[in-house]
Amino acid sequence: MKLFVDANYLSPYAMSVFVALREKRLPFEMVLVNLGRQEQSDPLYAEVSTTRRVPAISDEGFHLSESSAICEYLEDRYPGTALYPSDIQSKAKAREIQAWLRSDLLPIRQERSSEVVFLKRSPPPPLSAEAQTSARKLMAAAQGFLPPGRSSLFDQWSIADTDLALMLNRLRLAGDALPARLAAYAEAQWQRPSVREWVNKPRAES
Repeated sequence: MKLFVDANYLSPYAMSVFVALREKRLPFEMVLVNLGRQEQSDPLYAEVSTTRRVPAISDEGFHLSESSAICEYLEDRYPGTALYPSDIQSKAKAREIQAWLRSDLLPIRQERSSEVVFLKRSPPPPLSAEAQTSARKLMAAAQGFLPPGRSSLFDQWSIADTDLALMLNRLRLAGDALPARLAAYAEAQWQRPSVREWVNKPRAES
């Protein structure tokens, strides 16, 4: 299997698939795509990713992009650590959380980019009013999703935990205030070995 990711390991969506593959203990080759050089627009890459986005996988001649679709494919195709809860309703809730994190909260993603998370830069400027509104929405939803006293969203870890922790860490690692239990959850999820492996990848300052 091949996993195509951005060359500087900044994509949170590439991280999600990388973690999924490590959790499944699947062997794979990582192929770096330099987005700054527009390598994703190369016609050869379009043979792997019709949408010309990262991440993408190539698995025995089958090509797939979009991180949540890849994670669901890996779950259905391969044994190993479960990426989603086995209960139908909990699995649907995990997918809801993933879809929401990818489609909403744009002001946070803009003002607390993945460079803040992975390049460990000095604290950015305070959040704008619009981003503060998104942050309050994120925190309220996260507290609703996360049962009190638990360090994961469901009875066992799921890939939705990695995705939610990354969004919360956009704020936490920038020095923005988080409720104590959300900060503790985000920090605990960040210590998972598969996550640490991605976090510790060498990166060049842009």
